[in-house]
Amino acid sequence: MKKTPLNSVHHDLGAKMTDFGGWEMPVEYSGIIDEHNTVREKAGLFDVSHMGEIAVSGKDSSSFIDYLITNRVSTAPAGKVVYSPMCYLEGGIVDDLLVYKIEEDRYFLVVNASNTEKDFDWISERAAEVSGDVEVENLSRDYALLALQGPRSEEILSQLTSTGLDDIPAFSFKKIEVDSLNMLVSRTGYTGEDGFELYFDPGEAERIWQSLLKAGEEAGLKPAGLGARDTLRLEKCLCLYGNDISRETNPLEAGLGWTVKFDKEDFVGKEALERIKEAGLSRKLVGFILKERGIARHNYPILSIGEEEIGHVTSGSYSPSLEENIGLGYVETAHASPGEEIKIKIRSRLVAAEVVETPFI
Repeated sequence: MKKTPLNSVHHDLGAKMTDFGGWEMPVEYSGIIDEHNTVREKAGLFDVSHMGEIAVSGKDSSSFIDYLITNRVSTAPAGKVVYSPMCYLEGGIVDDLLVYKIEEDRYFLVVNASNTEKDFDWISERAAEVSGDVEVENLSRDYALLALQGPRSEEILSQLTSTGLDDIPAFSFKKIEVDSLNMLVSRTGYTGEDGFELYFDPGEAERIWQSLLKAGEEAGLKPAGLGARDTLRLEKCLCLYGNDISRETNPLEAGLGWTVKFDKEDFVGKEALERIKEAGLSRKLVGFILKERGIARHNYPILSIGEEEIGHVTSGSYSPSLEENIGLGYVETAHASPGEEIKIKIRSRLVAAEVVETPFI
C-alpha cells in the first residue's frame, strides 16, 4: 500500500489503520464518535495527503477547464476555489473535484485519491483533443495535505500565522506562511464545518502536524481519521465518489444540478445532460432515517411501503449528532419526497425508514 508522509506518526498514535484506495490510512484514534463530536464542537486534524493534485497551465487553460468540468471557473477571480463534477460524454461522473484558480492561466485541481491516475489520464486526453496551449502535470507527490476542521479551527491556525484568516473566506485560498513555512491554505473541507486545508512540502509534514496539535491543545484539538470524516460528510450530505456518485450516476440525479452550467457554450457531457434534463429524472439521491434498529449499507435494496424494489442505498451510518441511523440512496422519483415511507432490506430483514430533508443537520 501507498503511505502518506505521516504514516509512522499514525502508528505511533495507535491509530487503527486500513487500506483505502490503495493507501494505508488511519480510520480512528480515540474512536469515531469521539472524533466526530470533537470536530462538530471543537476541532479535528485530518491527514488527507493521499488526495491527488493536478496542475493545468497555459494561456488556454481557463477555457479548457470550463470545457472539462460542468461548473464555471473562467469568471471566478484568482484565489477562488470552485467545486465541480467532471463528466463523461454520456453524463456519468468521472470524479468530483476542487478547482483552485491561481491565475487566469494557472489552475490547481484536487481530486479523489483512488481516482488520481484515472483523472490525470482523462484530463491529459481531453487536453490533447483541443487545440491550444494547455499543459497538464501530476503534482501529487509534491504535497502533503492536512485538514483542520471545526468551529475552533481559525482560532487554532491563527496562532501559527501572522496572516489575518478573515481574509480567506469560504471556498477561497491564499499562499501564506504557517509556522515559518510557505504553503497554500484554503477555507475548504469535507466535514460541513468551518475549517482549512493546508498544502505544503511533504518533508515538513510531521513538523506541521505536531505544531498544529500543540497550538490546538487548549482548544481540544484531536487527530481524526477516515471514520469520522465519513460520518461528518454524510450528515451534511456531501457525496462520496464510488458510493453516492460514479460513472453510473449523473450530477442532476445526485442533487448537484447547481454545479451544471448549461449556459456555457460547451462542456464534456453537456448534450447528454441536456437530454436527461429534458426527459425528466427517473431517480433521485435522497436522505433517509431508519425508524428501527439497523445500519443501511452500500447497495442494500430500498423498497416501497408496498415492498416493491425502488432503489438502493449508497451510504449509511450511525449519526453521532442525531443519535440515529441515517443513509443516502437513489430511489425512483415518485418516492423521493420527504415524508415518504420506505423500507431498507438489511440482509433478510425489512427495516422501516423515512425519506427526509437534507442535509441531516
